[in-house]
Amino acid sequence: MSVLIRLLSVAVLVWSSTGCRAREIQAEGPVSPSQVPMAVTHPSVPPPPPVNGPEDRLWVSLQAHLGRPDQSGPLTLHGAGSPLSLSDASGRDWSGSVLTITWRRVPRETPLTLSRRVAGPFASFESAERVAKRWREIGVAAVVAHPDDWEVWAPKGAPLPDGLAVRDWHGSIDSVVVPVLQTAEGGFTLQGPIRINAPQGLKWKGGRYGGPFRLQRDAYGSWTLIEQVPLERYLEGVVPHEIGAGSPPSALQAQTVLARTWALANSHRFRIDGYHLCSDTQCQVYSDPRQAGSAVLQAIAATRGRLLSWNGSPISAVYHASNGGVMASGTEAWAMEPQPYLRAEADGDAGWLKRHPLPLIATEGVDALLADGAGAYGRNHPRFRWTRTLTTAGIRSALGSAGAALSAPIRLSVLQRGASGRVLALQIKGSGSASPVVLRLDRIRRTFRTLPSTLFVLQPQGEASWLVRGGGFGHGAGLSQAGAIDLAWRGWSTERILSHYYPGTLYGPLSPQTQSP
Repeated sequence: MSVLIRLLSVAVLVWSSTGCRAREIQAEGPVSPSQVPMAVTHPSVPPPPPVNGPEDRLWVSLQAHLGRPDQSGPLTLHGAGSPLSLSDASGRDWSGSVLTITWRRVPRETPLTLSRRVAGPFASFESAERVAKRWREIGVAAVVAHPDDWEVWAPKGAPLPDGLAVRDWHGSIDSVVVPVLQTAEGGFTLQGPIRINAPQGLKWKGGRYGGPFRLQRDAYGSWTLIEQVPLERYLEGVVPHEIGAGSPPSALQAQTVLARTWALANSHRFRIDGYHLCSDTQCQVYSDPRQAGSAVLQAIAATRGRLLSWNGSPISAVYHASNGGVMASGTEAWAMEPQPYLRAEADGDAGWLKRHPLPLIATEGVDALLADGAGAYGRNHPRFRWTRTLTTAGIRSALGSAGAALSAPIRLSVLQRGASGRVLALQIKGSGSASPVVLRLDRIRRTFRTLPSTLFVLQPQGEASWLVRGGGFGHGAGLSQAGAIDLAWRGWSTERILSHYYPGTLYGPLSPQTQSP
């Protein structure tokens, strides 16, 4: 059925409760088989198609969790220059310059029983994926999920890897959220997945995106707006927002190669939700492709189809803004398997390397590095050196319930440093008998979000505050964007920059032997 309609520009919200209402029967403790007949871990969502080459399309989330209480407002889509066309799974078609979709909760005919073992939350996908791999190694079908934070889900009663703490969750879904297209003739309930075409682009958050687009359910009962974008076009929305369109050519090309490699290596990141990647800092920032000027387009064209690989697979192409003069190994940033191309090394000229030999596991060595800068690559970055202040009140607020039992005065201490001098374990201890809180790896910056990096030393300022002196911005592993820009201005080639930050990797075109997970 094809209907050409005039769409309302102002919609009425017709749904205001949870998108996937789950009656939680049990949140903690073991679940007996008699309690959970034929339970599954989550509502099933078809996986996205594989991405193996430059012509394949990435399915990128522009906005997730639509229809939840915190995302329950209407979804309004504006065409750029020409009307949008929309079709749902029932075969019905609509078109209009503005499409407004609201959300409505409807009961299920039969409640869906869910039961799962949950590990987490984790501060990053990398940490969650390592736990999932440990579970899979003992024959458990574990998946990484992102309902709010990163978690790992496994079937009820699944055996546990040694030392893994989990909680057992059991619930029943008795209602679902459905999208309702608001039109001049009234609301039309849509059946997903919903396809949206924008002949001249979709206006979205100040940008213009080419599409096509999908609106589909996720594993939590809410909905996701997805752009199906060719891999090479995806780079137009990543490179200028990650390193800056005004960077020198070899730095732009290095960033382009890494963005392409990272996308291929991480195309399984949101498999449970039926798409490949998100568009925020949990993935690579993907924003308005129109900011890709001629220099970015030339970098994409010059490196078309090329990536970094190790043993025939795309590498873990992590990168960051500034390493503060010293590269981190991957295991200093996340609970991940060691990678030979992500290793701790001083990042500077011969004089810098001589003055700051690794490992920097003693505070004195880190202090000396932070007091220096001459000869370090990327030293012009605004957060190459920085200071912050942590207070007792701020620490308690950041820790939330975990810090409620800590009595003043609170003491901070570094329990462990990695070879690059970065803090691997930070202890927060109260003056009473309560157990101290220990933050490890990426959990440190996820908790204390004012800290640009974990390369820092602590200096007490009385009993209620600490001066934190540090260097760099980001996790420190892989390419330092500030360092790459510095090296590019010094005349380094793209391949030399990449070899410097990922030693031993192969730079070359995609091939049938170079596959994503």
